[in-house]
Amino acid sequence: MSARPTDEPHRVSSQLELLFDLTFVVAVASATAQFAHAIAGGHGLTGLVPFLQVFFAIWWAWMNFTWFASSYDTDDVAYRLLTMVQMAGVLVLASGVPAAARHSDYGVVTLGYLIMRMALVAQWLRAGLEDPVSRRTALRYAAGISLVQVGWLLRLVLQETGVLHTSFGLPSFICLVVLELAVPRWAERLRRTNWHPHHIAERYGLFTIILLGESVLAASRGVAGALETGQISGPFVVISVSGLVLLFALWWLYFLVEAGEGLSDRRHRSYLWGYGHYGIFAALAALGAGLEVGVEQSGHEVHAPSLALGYAVAIPVGVFLTLLWAVNALVVAEPITHPVAVMACVTAILSLPLATPWIGVAALVAAIAAVCVLLVAVTIATGAVRGPRGNASS
Repeated sequence: MSARPTDEPHRVSSQLELLFDLTFVVAVASATAQFAHAIAGGHGLTGLVPFLQVFFAIWWAWMNFTWFASSYDTDDVAYRLLTMVQMAGVLVLASGVPAAARHSDYGVVTLGYLIMRMALVAQWLRAGLEDPVSRRTALRYAAGISLVQVGWLLRLVLQETGVLHTSFGLPSFICLVVLELAVPRWAERLRRTNWHPHHIAERYGLFTIILLGESVLAASRGVAGALETGQISGPFVVISVSGLVLLFALWWLYFLVEAGEGLSDRRHRSYLWGYGHYGIFAALAALGAGLEVGVEQSGHEVHAPSLALGYAVAIPVGVFLTLLWAVNALVVAEPITHPVAVMACVTAILSLPLATPWIGVAALVAAIAAVCVLLVAVTIATGAVRGPRGNASS
């Protein structure tokens, strides 16, 4: 297991990586479904914290595997078996999402996270043994991940025994998250790993597509719920079509920029670029939950007020657009569009829900989709986005 070259030609995602991603479809779908249930019941804010906590575990496990694979993917028997163990951990985590969302019981989620992390520790230990040049970096990763994992287990035990009061649950979670995020910076202080910029950009793009697909799946669950009444109304058609247009516009905006070249030229900004995607990914997953409830309410009544449903769609879209511009500005010399245009669209999107009690959720989703389509059109028309050879890209 030696580090792969950073300039390896034609480096693309392997079939194993694609299979690995499919297990995360299950985990994200479970988290999104539980968050949608909380929104529909009028408890969106209450359900937000468990959703973000579970989604962090999903995202962080996926991200750590992705960056490790970019450096050390040997695709041999040992590597495949340890990857399979990580996939099993994802499925265990997914099975514990309902208990975490409904009862704040993170036992099964922590167990699944433990399985994933220990398999990754084994990968790093193998890299440390077989790659002398990067041995100290690999062993630092293994030690850092293991120590933080002890912290997660200790937190769970203290919660289960009642020693750690529930009011300290969120602060302790935040402290452990900070430690998790600090491990890569600490581990790579002596020597950086050989991740491939174009491979990383492709992997993030593929996970974005997965999350957009999850939004489509979530919206389809809302369609099924609305159709239980046996009636197809005008608002139902409007919100269904508008939701699809909105997702397509967000997909278009994300892939207007090729981040691989920027990551290659600005490798020192990769941490902020990679970490910033947590908000982008979480926003897309949350948008799926908002669209699911929005579509469902067009067929029958839900407990959440229309204003809350409006913001359940608007806030994720606003977060997505803001962070997408920010992460691209870190690595791309010419961001997707002028920041004034982005902020104007975000301001409009976050203001539109105030009119939801009068225009309805369906019209609101249509208006948000129209704003995003306008942003796509303006970006293309102004030539702000350019392809690898400097030509306007559409």
